[in-house]
Amino acid sequence: MFGYDFWYQPRHKTMISSSWGAPAAFTKGFDLQHVTDGLYGRHLHVYSWPDGELKQTLDLGDTGLIPLETRFLHDPSKDTGYVGCALTSNMVRFFKTKDGSWSHEVAISVKPLKVQNWILPEMPGLITDFLISLDDRFLYFANWLHGDVRQYNIEDPKNPVLVGQVWVGGLIQKGSPVVAMTEDGKTWQSDVPEIQGHRLRGGPQMIQLSLDGKRLYVTNSLFSAWDRQFYPELVEKGSHMLQIDVNTEEGGLKTNPNFFVDFGAEPDGPSLAHEMRYPGGDCTSDIWS
Repeated sequence: MFGYDFWYQPRHKTMISSSWGAPAAFTKGFDLQHVTDGLYGRHLHVYSWPDGELKQTLDLGDTGLIPLETRFLHDPSKDTGYVGCALTSNMVRFFKTKDGSWSHEVAISVKPLKVQNWILPEMPGLITDFLISLDDRFLYFANWLHGDVRQYNIEDPKNPVLVGQVWVGGLIQKGSPVVAMTEDGKTWQSDVPEIQGHRLRGGPQMIQLSLDGKRLYVTNSLFSAWDRQFYPELVEKGSHMLQIDVNTEEGGLKTNPNFFVDFGAEPDGPSLAHEMRYPGGDCTSDIWS
């Protein structure tokens, strides 16, 4: 039972927590053997709220390896939420059933890319962070290894629809030794823009959305041991923060060319930027009870 993130829905008197892995494993960097050895999570734990009694454990199986960030819909009457499963790169929806228990299903699946010049023949997206807009219309998540940020319309929570995608880093961007392959054997790399003359380092990791839903902010450090393993340049030169402009009407994402915060230029840097928070509340802290 590897505790990680949690989220709660007071009107349903429920809290659900996720499970990253054993510190003895992830603090040393990622080793696929540790997954085989059972040192990484695949469960969600359902507790009564606020007394904290464990009521149910959901085994996500091989489709839900390393479940990290957990979010309910903001609407306090809803009994639906999602968890991002990093290694299998699936967004799993959890929900209450008619008998009052909880169940789950895969709502979004990011296919691994066939690649050349990498440690494995296939590369997972590695969903590391996600959030839901305050109006519950859109879900956003970051693929740390692939390098893209996605926007899905979730007005039908069972059937998310991809409406926006932007590439802001990753291991397969142009200029990288790693290339992806299509099903017909052709190679390709993502077209990642420079921002204010800076080549984007690392991959999109933590995200935060303005309360009006129009500005999505992105940083790129996951965990220093993993940064060093997958993006050594990030540790050497430091992180950055980007702004992505959001179309809140029909969907759509566009990197803002005028916004770049360079944490490599910090006085005691280079620094690794991770979590972001708005003073007074934001889309990953506010709930309506």
